Amino acid sequence: MLGLDNDPLDREQAINALWKYSLGGKECIDEIMKFPGCINLAVSLLKSESKTTSEAAAGLLRSISAVNLYRTSVSAGGAIEEITGLLSRSVVCAEQVKEQAICTLWNLSVDEHLRVKISNSVLLPALIKCLDDEDIKVKEASGGVLANLALSQCNHGLMVEEGIILKLAEILKCNEGSKVVKKEARNILSELAKDDYYRILIVEAGLILVPIIGAAAYKSLTPASRSWPSLPDGTEFERYSSVPSRFGASELLLGLNVQDEDARLEEAQKNAIVGRTTQQFLARLGAIDTEEGSIPDSQPTMKQQSTFLPWIDGVARLVLILGLEDVSALERAALSIADACINEHMRVLFKEAGALKNLVRLLEYDAEAVRLAAAHALEKLSISNVVCQAIASCGAMDTLVDILVENDTSEDLLEKILDIVSRFLDPVKEMKSMFDGASFHGVKKGINGMSRSSVGTSDLGEKVDRTPLSKEDFREKVLESGVIPKLVAILKGKNPNLQQKAAIILENLADDEPYTSAIVAADVQSGLSAIFLQRGKDVSGSPEPNPAVVEESGRAISAASRLFVKLLSLQQCQSAIDTVKFIRLLHDILKSDVPLYTKDWVAACLIKLESLAGPNMDLKNPINKEVILHGTIPRLIEEIESSESGGQEEAVVELNHIISEGAIEYAREIAARGGIFPLVKAIDEGGERTREAGLAILYNLSMDSENHAAIVAAGAIPVLRRIVFSEGPQWMRALQLLRTLPT
Repeated sequence: MLGLDNDPLDREQAINALWKYSLGGKECIDEIMKFPGCINLAVSLLKSESKTTSEAAAGLLRSISAVNLYRTSVSAGGAIEEITGLLSRSVVCAEQVKEQAICTLWNLSVDEHLRVKISNSVLLPALIKCLDDEDIKVKEASGGVLANLALSQCNHGLMVEEGIILKLAEILKCNEGSKVVKKEARNILSELAKDDYYRILIVEAGLILVPIIGAAAYKSLTPASRSWPSLPDGTEFERYSSVPSRFGASELLLGLNVQDEDARLEEAQKNAIVGRTTQQFLARLGAIDTEEGSIPDSQPTMKQQSTFLPWIDGVARLVLILGLEDVSALERAALSIADACINEHMRVLFKEAGALKNLVRLLEYDAEAVRLAAAHALEKLSISNVVCQAIASCGAMDTLVDILVENDTSEDLLEKILDIVSRFLDPVKEMKSMFDGASFHGVKKGINGMSRSSVGTSDLGEKVDRTPLSKEDFREKVLESGVIPKLVAILKGKNPNLQQKAAIILENLADDEPYTSAIVAADVQSGLSAIFLQRGKDVSGSPEPNPAVVEESGRAISAASRLFVKLLSLQQCQSAIDTVKFIRLLHDILKSDVPLYTKDWVAACLIKLESLAGPNMDLKNPINKEVILHGTIPRLIEEIESSESGGQEEAVVELNHIISEGAIEYAREIAARGGIFPLVKAIDEGGERTREAGLAILYNLSMDSENHAAIVAAGAIPVLRRIVFSEGPQWMRALQLLRTLPT
C-alpha cells in the first residue's frame, strides 16, 4: 500500500498503520524491516502535502532509528537529506512533523559515524533555530541532537561559528524554561569548554563553569553573623555611633538610603551582594547544587561534574566553595576562578565578591594541590592593576615571601608565586596607579559613609589584616628575608621559565642601591653565567633544536641580559665580573638560533661590556668592520634621513641587523655621524616595522651613557612616552628605554 502508484489516501492509511504497529517494540520493527524498500518509501512521504502522512512517516523513521541495528539503513535511505530539506524549507512545517523528524535525527546522532553527516552547514543552523521554537518538545529534541553532535570534537568549530554559545547562554541565563533543554545546553557547553578558546567565549557570553560538589559538602559552611554590615570583599560601612540599636535595625539598613547622587554602590558591588545573599540562602536551605539536577548522596559520581551559572551566581558560588573544607572542592573552585579571569571585568567581579582573602588563605593550606590551584587563581587575578593592589592589601605578600624562601616548594607553585611577585614590583603597574589617581597607601573610599577599614571581618569569621603593604615595605621584607639569594639560586637552576621570572624580579629590585649591592653580593655573576651557558647550549647544541626549547631559552636569555645591563652600570659589579668570559658567551649566543628580539638584548649587553673592556681587546669578528663603518653605516643614515618611507624602513631594519652583531664601534659610528636625530624622527613617524627596529637600535645606543644627551636632545622622551601610553606592540621596549635614560 506504500507503493508510489497507489492512491494517496491508501498510502496515508498504510503509513499510519505501520507507525502505530512500530510502537509495539523491536519485534514489530523487525517484521517491518523484512520488507525491502520500506525505508525509502517512508522517506518519500516526508514531503507529503498531508500533515498526517508526513507525521506518520517521520514517526515510523523515528521508531526504526531507535534500534541500533537499523540506524545505518535509515541514513542510507536518504532520511537525513530529506529531513534537512524539511527543516530548512521556507514553508512553515507542522510542529508534530518537526518533532518526529528531529527525534529521528536524535536517534541517528547516537552513532558517531552519522554525526558528521548530520552536522552540515544547512541542518545545523536549522537545529539551532529550533531552540527558539514555541513547541517545548521541538526544543528538547533539538537540544538532544545538538548535545549528541557536541560529543564529536570535529563538530565544535561549525557549531561555534553558527552562534550556538550565545544561544545556549541565553537559555541558561533565563529563569524560566524546560529543565530538559537547560540540561542539554549544559551538556553541549561542557563539551565545548574542553577547548580553551571556546571556554573563553562561554565566559564572555555571561556564564561561568562551576564544579558540582553536592549539597552535603556545604554543611561545613558556617557563615559568621555580622554585627555590622559589610560588602563581600570585607569593606565595612563607617560607624556613626558606637552604640548599636536595640534590635540591630539601624545596622542592617545602614547604607541603603544614600542621599548623594554620586555616592552609590558600583554595579560590581551590587552584584556581589545579590550573589552572596542568594548562594548563602540556598546553602542554608540545603538546596544548593540540587537545582542543577545533582543527587546529594552520589558523591563519587560528582568528582568531575560541573555546571554553568550566570556571572552573578557563578562568582558567588565559587567564592562560597572557597570557604568549605572539602579539598577537592577547594581545588576545583580555585581552578574555575583562574579559567574565568579572562578580562578586567571578571577579575573585578571576583575581587568584589571576596575571593582574594580566601585564595590568600589557601596559599598556606596543607594540600599541595589546593595551594597550587590558589596560586594559579591569584596569578590570573594579579594581571589587573587594581586587583593586584587588593591582593597586597589582603596580606598576601608576607605569605608569598615565606613560600619563596621555602626549600621544598615545587617548581609549579614557585612559578606562579614568582609571577605574582613580579607583577607587584612591576614599575608599569605603579605608573598606571599614579595616572589612575589611586594612592597605594591611602584608604579607598567606595560610597558615602563607607571606607575600607584597616581590619575587617572575613566570611569565615577570622580577622583579616587589611593594612596595605607598601612597595617599599615589601622591598625591605625581600631584603631581610633572604629572597634575593633564593632568586640567584634559581638563576643557577635548570628551569628556563623560573630563570626568566627570577631575572625579571631582580631587574625590578635593582633600581635601588641597597638591593643592587645585595644582588651582587649573592654572586649573581655565577647565576647569569649559568643562564648564558646552559641556554646557549639549548639553542645551538643540536642541528635541529626544539622550537619550544629555543623560545623558552630565548626568553630566559633576554631577561638575564636586561638584568646584566642594569648591573653593569654599578662600579662594584664592573670590577667583579669576568668581562672576557661574558663577551665570549654572548658572542656564541648571537651566532645561535635564538629569536631576533633576544639578539637585540644580547647585543645591547655586548655593547656595554665591550665599552667597559676597552679598544685593545682582541676578539675575532668575521664581519669586515672597515666596510661597514665607512661605507654601509653612512649610507643607511642618509637613507633614514630621506623622505621615502619604504627605503627608510629597509634602512632602519638593516641598521638594526648590523648593530645587533654587538660591535661597540658600530654604535659609536652611528652616534658620531648624527644618526640619533633622524632615527628618533623615523621612530615617531614610521610604521610598526620601523618603530620596532628603531627602538632596538636606540636601546643599544643608550647603553653608552655618552649618547644619553643626544638621545634626549633629539626629542626621544616624548616619543617614547606616547608609545608607552598607546600600549602598542613596542610599548615594553619603549619603557625599558625610558628607564635607561636620565628622565
